[in-house]
Amino acid sequence: MGQLTAEGPFPAPVSRDRQEAWIEAVLATDGVNLPRGALENVAPFIVDPEETLSEADANGVRRLKGSAVRRVRTDAGDMVVALVRMHGVGGVQWGHNERISSIWRSMADPTVGQSTERTLAPVRPWKGVVGDGSETYLAALESVVPNRHALMMNAEDAANALMRVDRVRPYDLEEDLVLNGQQDPGMYVPQQVRLEEEPEKDSDGNPRHPSAYWGWMAVRGNNRTQKRQSIFRLSSGEVLAGVPAEKLGRDGDDVICDPHIWLTEFSALLNKEYGEAADDLDPTSGSRARRAAAIAVVDAHLVIGTPTPQRLYRIVQMNNRRDHVHPPLEFDPINRSRALGRSVLGMYVAQGVMGEKTAEVLSGLAPIRELPDATPDMAVSELRDLRSMKLLQELFPADATRRHLLRRALSENPPSQLSKTEIHQRATTWSALTSESYPKPWNPRIGQIFGTKAREGIVLSGRRLPDLLATADTDDAAFEELVSYRAAHWLASFGIIEADRGSLDGQEMIGDAGERMRRSRRGVTNSLQALRYEKSRMMAVGVLKELVAAMDDGDRLPWQVSVSGKAMPGREMSAFWFDREFPKENGTRRRKTAAPSGPAPAPSAPATLPMPGRWPSSLHEPPVEAGQPADSEEPVGDAGRAGAEDPVGAQGPAEATEPDPDPAEEPTVDTLVSRVEERIRRLHQTSAEAGDLLEKLREQARATSVGRPIGRQQADATVRLLNQTVSRLRKLPELMEDMTEPA
Repeated sequence: MGQLTAEGPFPAPVSRDRQEAWIEAVLATDGVNLPRGALENVAPFIVDPEETLSEADANGVRRLKGSAVRRVRTDAGDMVVALVRMHGVGGVQWGHNERISSIWRSMADPTVGQSTERTLAPVRPWKGVVGDGSETYLAALESVVPNRHALMMNAEDAANALMRVDRVRPYDLEEDLVLNGQQDPGMYVPQQVRLEEEPEKDSDGNPRHPSAYWGWMAVRGNNRTQKRQSIFRLSSGEVLAGVPAEKLGRDGDDVICDPHIWLTEFSALLNKEYGEAADDLDPTSGSRARRAAAIAVVDAHLVIGTPTPQRLYRIVQMNNRRDHVHPPLEFDPINRSRALGRSVLGMYVAQGVMGEKTAEVLSGLAPIRELPDATPDMAVSELRDLRSMKLLQELFPADATRRHLLRRALSENPPSQLSKTEIHQRATTWSALTSESYPKPWNPRIGQIFGTKAREGIVLSGRRLPDLLATADTDDAAFEELVSYRAAHWLASFGIIEADRGSLDGQEMIGDAGERMRRSRRGVTNSLQALRYEKSRMMAVGVLKELVAAMDDGDRLPWQVSVSGKAMPGREMSAFWFDREFPKENGTRRRKTAAPSGPAPAPSAPATLPMPGRWPSSLHEPPVEAGQPADSEEPVGDAGRAGAEDPVGAQGPAEATEPDPDPAEEPTVDTLVSRVEERIRRLHQTSAEAGDLLEKLREQARATSVGRPIGRQQADATVRLLNQTVSRLRKLPELMEDMTEPA
C-alpha cells in the first residue's frame, strides 16, 4: 500500500518512480491509447499499483495483468477499462451526467450567447501530438471554458443538481457509504479542461494556476463520487483544479494543483485526525476521518483505451445509460427521455446510418447550424424546426433498419405490435430533445399526440418552415403539418398550453382584467383540435405566425391575434386568451387523431404528406385518388345535396316514409305520437344502414388500395353533423319519460 498505512487507513501516493512504472505498463498494454498526461494525473490516487501489473517479459516490459483489464462492448463502440484500487477522494463528478442535463442551456439552442447563459462547454474527442509529431485522436475527452472561475462554478452547479436528484433516493447514500463503504465501482473517463483566458501572474511573473487541467470524470457513480467527497469535505472542483492550502492544514491562500503534493498532505492530515478522534460516526459531532474510513480506498474502473476515440463520449454514455434508464433510477422524466433519445442516436452512429455531426446536433451537443441542411439565412425558428423535424423522423422512422435499431435501444415490441405506451415513450423522447433548442424545457408529455398509426413511421413533406407558414391559409396539407408537428411545442415553449396532469380543475389563471378564473381540464390533443376548427382557421394561422415571430424576436412574449389573423402588439398572448379564443368545445368537434402518420411511401416515391382523397358519392363510384381535385367544399347534409350523395344514408327506404303534412293543418296528439314513433324507428334503421355503408366503403377502399378515401373537409362536416345529432338524441329519452304514463 501507499505510505502512512501503519498510522491510519488513508493511503498517501506512492513514490513518483513507482507511479512512472505503472504509467509505462499501462501504455504498453494492448488496446490502450490515452494521453500520458491523463495517467500522470490519476497515478497519485492509485493504491498498490504493482498489484495490477504483470511480470516483465523477455524485453523487460511490464503490462497490466489480464485480471486488471476489461474489454467492454456497447452499442456505440468498444473500450478498454482498467480495474484499480483508488483513494476514496479521487474522481470528478461530471457536469455532462444525463440526470442533470436539463439544468444547462443546450448548445442546440440557437439563441444561446457566449457568456450570458448557463451553458456547459461541449465535450470533444481529445486530439494531441504523438511521438512522430503528428496529431491524432486518443482515448480522452476535452472541453474549453472561459476561465478557472467558470470551471469551478460548473462543478458547483453540477454538485447542487446532483444533490437535488439524490433526494428521490429511498435511503441516505452518504450515510450508507459511511456505514458500509462503497460496494460497486464507479467508472471514470479522462478529460482535459482548457482555459480560454491566460492565467493571472504572481509578483514574480509566474502563472498563479495552470492553463489546463486533467481530471477523471465519473461516467458511472456521479452521486457516489459527490457523496464521498462531501464526507472528505472536499469538492470535485477542488480535486480537479487544486485544493486550497487551508484545507491541507497550511496557512495562506495558495491553491495546490499537483495531486501528488496535495494528496500526500491531505492523507497525512486525515490519518492524524483518525488517530486523535473517537469512533463516532454521527454526522454532526463525529470526526471526518472516522466517517471517511470505510471509503478510504474504493474500487474504480478507468477508461484507458478505445479503437474509436472520436466516439468515446458516446461509448461511455451508452455504457452507463441502460443502468439508469431501464429502470429509470434517479432520472426525472425529461432527463430520462433525453437519455433514451441519445441512446438511439448513438446506436445509429455506431451502425453507420447517421453521421457523427448530425448525431451531435440532435443530441444537443453542437449548434444546429452545424447540420448539413442548415443554411446561413435560417432564422432561429427555422433552425429549431429543422432539428425538431429531423428528430421526429429519426424516432418514428419509416425504414426497416432504423426500426430495428430503435427496437434494440428502447427494448420495444416488433413494429407491427408497437403499443400506445411505446409510441408515447418515443413521442416524449422527441419532445424532450426538441426542448433543448428552447430557453426552458417543458413537460415532455406535450409530445404525446400520436395514435397507433405512428408505428408505420412519420413522413413529412420536406418543405421549409417559411413556405409552410406562407401557404397555411389556403393549403390544407401545410396547415395540418404545422398543427400536427409544431404547434404543441411552440405553444408549450411560451407556457400557453401544458400537458394534462390528470386534473386542472383546482388551478387558477388570471384573466385579461386581472380577475382570477378557474381552468378546466384540457389535454394537448384537444388544444390542437381547436386550432383545426375551420371557423378559426385564419386566427389559428395567425397564432402560428406570431409564435414564430416571437421566437425570432428574442423569444419575447407573443402577441394576441385578431380573428383575421393579424397580430395585436401590446396585448400578450396567454393561456387564458388561448382557451377563450380556441375553446375546449371546438376541439371535440374534430377528428380524434391529432397527427397524420400513414404508412411510408415506396422507396422511389417522394417523401410527402399524403393528400386526402374525396368521399365517393356512392359505393359504385371509385374513391378519388390522393392528389386529385376534390369537389367536397359543400358541407355534408346541406339542403341542396342529392340523396345519393348523402354519406350517412339519411334517406330511408321509400315505403317507410310518409308525405309531409299540410302546414295549415294542426296535428292531433295521437298524430304527433305516431310521427315521433315513426321518426325514431326510421332513425334507428338509418343509423344501422350508415354503419353498413361505412364498413362497405372501408372494404372497397382496401380492395382498391385507397388508404383514406374520405376528404378532410367533407369528413369534418359530417362528423360535426353526427356529433350534433348525438347531442340531440341524448335529450330525447328523458323528454319522453316526462310524458310517459307510470309503469
